[in-house]
Order: sequence, then C-alpha cells, then structure tokens
Amino acid sequence: MNSKDLKAYNTFGFDVKADLFIEIKSVSEFQELMSTSEWKNNRHLILGGGSNVLLTNDFHGLVVVNRIEGIEVVEETDKIVTVKCGGGESWHQFVLHTLKQKWGGLENLSLIPGTVGAAPMQNIGAYGVEIKDSFHSLEAINLNTGKLEVFFAEHCQFAYRESVFKHKLKGQYLIATVSFQLDKPKFHQLKLDYGVIEDVMAEKNIENPSIQDVSDAIIKIRQSKLPDPAEIGNSGSFFKNPIIDAAQFKKLQNEFPEIPSYDLGNGQVKLAAAWLIEKAGWKGYQENGVGVHQKQALVLVNYGEGEGKEVLNLAKKIQDSIQSKFGVELSPEVNFI
Repeated sequence: MNSKDLKAYNTFGFDVKADLFIEIKSVSEFQELMSTSEWKNNRHLILGGGSNVLLTNDFHGLVVVNRIEGIEVVEETDKIVTVKCGGGESWHQFVLHTLKQKWGGLENLSLIPGTVGAAPMQNIGAYGVEIKDSFHSLEAINLNTGKLEVFFAEHCQFAYRESVFKHKLKGQYLIATVSFQLDKPKFHQLKLDYGVIEDVMAEKNIENPSIQDVSDAIIKIRQSKLPDPAEIGNSGSFFKNPIIDAAQFKKLQNEFPEIPSYDLGNGQVKLAAAWLIEKAGWKGYQENGVGVHQKQALVLVNYGEGEGKEVLNLAKKIQDSIQSKFGVELSPEVNFI
C-alpha cells in the first residue's frame, strides 16, 4: 500500500491524495485487510465509483476501493428472477445486463453513475423509480467485527435518497453484494409516468415500448441535459429535490404560480431543486474554476481548475440563496469528505 492520487477515483476529478490506498476484489481479501496494522492504525474511506463524494482535502488515512464483481441468478420462477451483483460492478453496466436478459425493473435507472454497492446507500432513483422498488437484500461487511451480515429492505430504512447507511450506520459497513428481484417480460409493468419519457416515445412513434425502449429514452434524456464526468467533472445531481408541507407550498404557489411540483400525498409536496436554483439566478454561474452547469442547474461542476473546497463554498451560497428567496432548505445528495 502506497500513497495515491485520487483524481481518477472521483467523478469531480479533484486532484487530492490518499496516504494509503488499496483495491479489494473479494470479501475474504477485505477481511484479511482488516487484520493488518494499516487498517487498524488509520482512519478509512471506502470508495465505489466516486460519483457521490466531494473530496475537499487530501485524505490522511487508508482509502479502500470496492472492486468486488460478479453477477449470478440466485432464484428464478415463472414471474421473477432474483439476481445478486457484486458491489464493485458498474451500476449502468449491471442495468444493461438486466436489459439483455429481458428482466424488468431497473430500466428507468439507466446511465446513473457509480457502483452497485453505492446504489442502496442513498436509494438512488430517477424518472419515477427507486432502488427500493426492486431491492431484495444486500450483504455487507461490518467494519468493526469483519463479519458478513445480510440486510433486507426493512433493515435498510429506505426513504427519498436515504437509507440507514447514510445515518445510523454511516461508515460502519462495506456493501459487498446487492440482490434485486426483477420481473420476467410478461409480468412487468413499465413506469412511464414522467411526461418526458412519453414525449420521447411519441417522437419515435413507439406505441408499445419495451424495457429497452424505456432505457434508450432515459439515456437520451440524461445525455441531453447532464454533463459527462469524463469531459466536465461533476457528481450528477448535487442537491435533493426538497419536500415541504402543503401549507408552505400554497404560499409559494401564490408568489410563484409557475413553480413545478409533485404531490406526494399525506400533506407533502416535492419541489424541483433545479427550478429553484435557476429561478434564483445560479444557472451557468462560475467562480474559481467551478460552477453551476449551463444546461442543468442541479449539477455543480469542476471546469478543471477548481478545488473541492470551492464547490463546497458554492453549494453553501446556493443553499443560503434558496433559503432567502423561497424559505426552502436544500439538502445535498453528495457526501462531503
């Protein structure tokens, strides 16, 4: 284990360093690592695809990159298939694999960056679908005991971009495998509620879309408005869409009649963070080598010369601005390190 430049291990592309660095490819390899002095005598940071972290400084400790791979069917019936995937696999490549097998359930989550192991940590979601909708279970290594433990959905406490691994159990586990329960073709119900998906289908004159058609549409939509991290450093959506109560929404709607919203029921309304940020004048803003993307206000970017601290400062300015203008609190999706 040696020091390592982490520029290639975070999608923002920040040039920070780790004192110690190792990639692990199996549960047993990680368990062996836990018995070493390098593990015992240092703080740790576990990375997957580095697509949901903001590295603001060099990391003085041990960085472990999860490279546990493998995809296997563990159960199958006429209606469903349960498939287990290594936490180090690319999320998008795993989705493409399920499409090739004609298994339905993950098509709306196409082209989301990161790894399979990171996906349940924040219950990733897009276009009306979340991980929890098809999640079966996961296996995770306890960083205190070294034991492999199984978590089912009820243990994960999934919520909007949330799970127990972001709060109560944060920093206490490495997610080794994740299992999903997916549908066979005849028994799968497509999720087409988002109008933008229907618009793409209409453009292509597709009346009875397949899961592949939905995936292709999602990819087209995402590529049209989200920057490629290989070209401009970013972590995708930086902030969560805020959820407020109906009374507060009514007041906002009186002042901003055009404000987009989604009624969640139970007296709660979800707002579009991108609209709030754009309305407050931040879209396309740049300072100190970082900024807000010119096509998608929800994405903060590194133009190649910035530092993680500058993104953090910009994020705080945006949060203060949205609180001042709308009385709404923006919470980040990204983890600050």
